[in-house]
Amino acid sequence: MGNSRLAGFYKQSIEERINQAANAMGLNSADLSAWSSGGIDHAAADHMIENVIGLHSMPVGLGLNFQINGRDVLVPMAIEEPSVVAGASFMAKLARSGGGFQTTTSEPLMIGQMQVINLANLHEAKFKLYEHKAELLAAADEIDPVLKKFGGGARDLEVRIIEDSPVGGFIVIHLIYDVRDAMGANAVNTACERLAARVEAITAGKVHLRILSNLADRRVARARCTIPVDALAFEDFSGETVRDGIIAAYAFAAVDPYRAATHNKGIMNGVDAVVIATGNDWRAIEAGAHAYAARSGKYTSLSQWGTNAQGDLVGSLEMPMAVGIIGGATKVHPAARAALKLIGVKTASELAEIIVAVGLAQNMAALRALATEGIQRGHMSLHARQVAIAAGASGDMIETIAAQMVAEKTVRSDRAEELLKSLGA
Repeated sequence: MGNSRLAGFYKQSIEERINQAANAMGLNSADLSAWSSGGIDHAAADHMIENVIGLHSMPVGLGLNFQINGRDVLVPMAIEEPSVVAGASFMAKLARSGGGFQTTTSEPLMIGQMQVINLANLHEAKFKLYEHKAELLAAADEIDPVLKKFGGGARDLEVRIIEDSPVGGFIVIHLIYDVRDAMGANAVNTACERLAARVEAITAGKVHLRILSNLADRRVARARCTIPVDALAFEDFSGETVRDGIIAAYAFAAVDPYRAATHNKGIMNGVDAVVIATGNDWRAIEAGAHAYAARSGKYTSLSQWGTNAQGDLVGSLEMPMAVGIIGGATKVHPAARAALKLIGVKTASELAEIIVAVGLAQNMAALRALATEGIQRGHMSLHARQVAIAAGASGDMIETIAAQMVAEKTVRSDRAEELLKSLGA
């Protein structure tokens, strides 16, 4: 079993951190070597997308202290925004005092959509499709023999009538498809395209769009944590003050879409960082998350915060999580492979559970800061380094200038330039 409690990790050199992370998870440093080179070269990039002209790197940090379903996990996070990795790691440390994160996932079911237009009678077409449901599911089940071998395939077929749209009425078919450990886009899209001719023959209509939905509300991941109220206390803030402040901040997001947008963005700071590090489609995850937050007809918080009978802080998060560990960049990109190896997951569901736990931790970090010392204190101390570097600072001068700007509460490029000149650099 690994250990995600790596004391003094931030004080070490990058090489030392790689060695310690590998040792903590029972790996060799060579298993994580992809992060030393940026993970990819021009030749590999040229095969991944079109019109390649170079590479664009992002920092990869480790989320520490995570204990998920009793297992310690080191979590690679690819992100350029300061304070995210530190915030999530600190909240994971607090969560450990209450037993860590408890997580679950639903089955890996994705939805493929087929839009059927040019129908003489919408209701007749709907009933005909249900009459041929078994035939259509059997046909879809044979499309991907590899997926079927591992227990995946077609699971259900649903038909909806859209009577009022800018182009009139049409039918939408939902093909529910179990994609196992894949993200599933290719499998679902292929199945929908292959079924189109059969659907047209049954309905005498035309299958227009045929593509998966990124609102993967059949494939959700859930995380919860309990923080003992005493563990929340710091400086002049009592545990009760911090707890009540977090709950009040959540309540704002629950009822106001303007606050909810930023609240959920904080969740996605943690989520996206892990999704990117593991080579998954962060745009799909973003789209699904925000659509899910608005599924009631009103955009609201993805997370919930409250208390238990003992007065401890309890947080939970449920959201769509369509990620995979096979296919796509998860297999092609060396850095993504290194991330999955370090995390040590065997299934896509395990990965989804880790990601949603990180999202909940990051949400708690943002709410705690907002409810107490303000979001800028921790964020700006880290942002100050970037400002110092942009002004031309290097070496030890970076920390000197950053510390001075934070002390003055003036983290600006013009002040960094003034300090640089005054220090004779």
